[in-house]
Amino acid sequence: MTASRAERSSSGIIENFLDMMSAERGASRNTLSAYGRDLADFAGSVARQGGSIRDADHAAVKKYIASLSGSGLAPSSQARKLSALRQFYAFLYAEGIRGDDPTNAIEAPKRGRVLPKILSARDVETLIETARAETKKEKRGEEATRLLCMVEILYASGLRVSELVTLPLAAVTGRQGFIYVRGKGNKERMAPLNGSARDAIADYLKVREKFTDGTSRFLFASRAASGHITRRRCHQMLKELAVKAGVDPDKLSPHVLRHAFATHLVEGGADLRSVQTMLGHADIATTQIYTHVAGDRLKQTVQSAHPLAKKKV
Repeated sequence: MTASRAERSSSGIIENFLDMMSAERGASRNTLSAYGRDLADFAGSVARQGGSIRDADHAAVKKYIASLSGSGLAPSSQARKLSALRQFYAFLYAEGIRGDDPTNAIEAPKRGRVLPKILSARDVETLIETARAETKKEKRGEEATRLLCMVEILYASGLRVSELVTLPLAAVTGRQGFIYVRGKGNKERMAPLNGSARDAIADYLKVREKFTDGTSRFLFASRAASGHITRRRCHQMLKELAVKAGVDPDKLSPHVLRHAFATHLVEGGADLRSVQTMLGHADIATTQIYTHVAGDRLKQTVQSAHPLAKKKV
């Protein structure tokens, strides 16, 4: 088989796997793209050794994972690539394309507990106060009103940035204290909206027409082909706001606000299962990271503020 035919064969079988992930498991576009990249990377690796991803054996997978570690790739990224391979070969086995799984007995790279970046409640208050002050300025007032609305929703509801930018206008037409969000795996959940966020939405809806030609169905409409503001632009706007607020821009992103939402809830005594539901986590183990974050922050507070903490015993 020539190299070009091998590449076409690999590409075709990967596409079949991605089609299954989309149709049967409801994988998001971002997840499919990540799987596609990871599988293509492995396919290229085995092709350079004269093999194919379809017929790769245990030794080829093990050698590939070892090469990732040797290249300095983060353990979390190594584990993600191995996970993609596990699911891919499980698919080939289930389809009868292979009679074995070459990823069996290959251990995932050890991952240390990486705590998410967190903003303090005061940092968030400063960001919101700064965003609100910007709306009072005559120049670019509509854009400031939109940004305030985005920040309020992110912190009040804990949405992922992809969920925020694709939030349909219909999701906020009522005055309920929650919104329906369609998240990963096309699963729908209810996310909370406090009074401040609802007020920000009401103010933004008065100027929303400035950002659309009237055809967009999204809350954060745009004249771009997608019909909504992009995730990248959302990141940029938050970085700009951080600079104005005197907050380290490296500490701020839509996902950091999601982390702040969850951590501040846990610090306030919220039930972990409730936080899991609001975040849309399939596994509560993912949510438990916030108990560690809250615990670490509590220790730091005690160590810096308690009069006995500084005394040696």
